[in-house]
Amino acid sequence: MYKIWTILVLGIAYILYSGWIYNDATDFGTTMSAKQIEGKQIYQENNCQSCHQIFGLGGYLGPELTSVMSDKNRGEAYARAFLENGGGTRMPQFNFTKQQVDAILDYLKYVDVNAQPMENIAN
Repeated sequence: MYKIWTILVLGIAYILYSGWIYNDATDFGTTMSAKQIEGKQIYQENNCQSCHQIFGLGGYLGPELTSVMSDKNRGEAYARAFLENGGGTRMPQFNFTKQQVDAILDYLKYVDVNAQPMENIAN
């Protein structure tokens, strides 16, 4: 009986946490532009979350993308190169148009601006 309650509690906690992350925890008063919404749709339609994480949720095959745009070692040029050319054997070549690449990059900028270090969230 203890195992069932533990699994039930963990399952409910996961569902609540996921809902909070996707709805409230990442809303710091900024509004998405039409281009950023388009980028988010492209990201979702191509199932990018199966390999990449945003705000700690998603796959583990590719790099975490929450702060890719402000990362001093990666940044916009890094992200653009992967979106335009694929990533060798790990990231497929999606053949995105320039407009689609720009929209995804705008979405990643939105995500990056809304990323908060854990110590800021806890306080």
